[in-house]
Amino acid sequence: MLPLVALVGRPNVGKSTLFNALTRSRDALVHDQPGVTRDRNYGVCRLDEERHFVVVDTGGIAGDEEGLAGATARQARAAAEEADLVLFVVDGREGPSALDDDILRWLRKAARPTVLVINKIDGIDEEAARSEFARYGFEDVLTIAASHRQGVDDLVDEALARLPEEGAGEILDTDPNRIRVAFVGRPNVGKSTLVNRLLGEERMIASDVPGTTRDSIAVDLERDGRLYRLIDTAGLRRRARVEEAVEKFSVFKTLQAIEQCQVAVLMLDATEGVTDQDATVLGAVLDAGRALVVVINKWDGLTTYQREQAEALLSRKLSFVEWAEVVRISALHGSGLRELFKAVHRAHASANREFGTSEVNKALEIAYETNPPPSIRGHVSKLRYVHPGGANPPTFVVHGTRLKVLPESYKRYLENFFRKRFKLVGTPVRFMFREGTNPYEGKKNVLTERQIAKKKRLIRHVKGR
Repeated sequence: MLPLVALVGRPNVGKSTLFNALTRSRDALVHDQPGVTRDRNYGVCRLDEERHFVVVDTGGIAGDEEGLAGATARQARAAAEEADLVLFVVDGREGPSALDDDILRWLRKAARPTVLVINKIDGIDEEAARSEFARYGFEDVLTIAASHRQGVDDLVDEALARLPEEGAGEILDTDPNRIRVAFVGRPNVGKSTLVNRLLGEERMIASDVPGTTRDSIAVDLERDGRLYRLIDTAGLRRRARVEEAVEKFSVFKTLQAIEQCQVAVLMLDATEGVTDQDATVLGAVLDAGRALVVVINKWDGLTTYQREQAEALLSRKLSFVEWAEVVRISALHGSGLRELFKAVHRAHASANREFGTSEVNKALEIAYETNPPPSIRGHVSKLRYVHPGGANPPTFVVHGTRLKVLPESYKRYLENFFRKRFKLVGTPVRFMFREGTNPYEGKKNVLTERQIAKKKRLIRHVKGR
């Protein structure tokens, strides 16, 4: 395993900016608003060609042990305790603060190897910034401007000099057999609670406050011999209700996670049913064409009557995605998780199934003979042949004539027929219709001299009669 470096400090000192500079990515949300980062975010620094190390970005420690601030501080302390090296990041423009003093006292009690990093030195006197933090007693002090990558290379050299060859850092592997599962939904439906339950630890901050999760955090999991990558995402709301700039970035991260996943787990709150916000999230999943599993959370807290009412509402509101399996769970108590993984496996297998040209043509032939297309203004569409066009989602390309007038109802019939014949569960099915070109279109039939003479004799004969 690679050595692990933790970025620790109070809010808004530039830890996420430094994380992006070290990992050469934009995985961490960066904003002037303090407290944007909450969960631990891991990445790999590959700035040195020979040696790499894992970097963990943490939320700012604000000195409050209650609520979200306390949960964020616990996440930061957990990252520091498991790290091989701690980079204590401070703000060179604002100078030392009481929060910096408290964090330093805790770091010394934790007895972790620590390096003081003074950030935001661009535009200020570097020596003056060093002198302000001299009372902290660090022999080696690094000065950087993370937003401009000033001093980042020196920081990497210093970190590598202090790190062991092997450490506690684990990186996300690139195994293609690992199933990428994204947990999506509106705010406060229990996504982070479910991921924590699956991992068996408090890896994500779970709170009753809507919008607790802001970054999309990916974590690897092995369960019953199967490999997964779980992605906890920020809650999505209707576009009209997204006002803060930070939330707009969170929405972008969530949509990006949906595009990159293989199976999207849409979480609904059983106590509130299907809302307009849920429809917004579901629309994003369908637009991306991802396999879908619908999870009804907090099911254990309903009475028998409430469950019957919830079932009726679900069947009515989710009628257009009847192909998606619905699983009822309790993320808090862990009930229904086995059924959830079974549904994920079935959806993943259906979405990535490979088809042969002969079997899909046989299916098209049977569907055509069973229910031919209707006549539209005297014209009937002809479906000549079909071939597979891709996976995730399964795509079929149908070739024929007059396909532009093929009714939408018949396209839905083909989709349902193929879904039933090939037992596709939990995945959308897409059809692409392509008409063959007429080779004689735009060409004029030029008559020969003999044909012209024959035509004239025929005209004279008709006129003579």
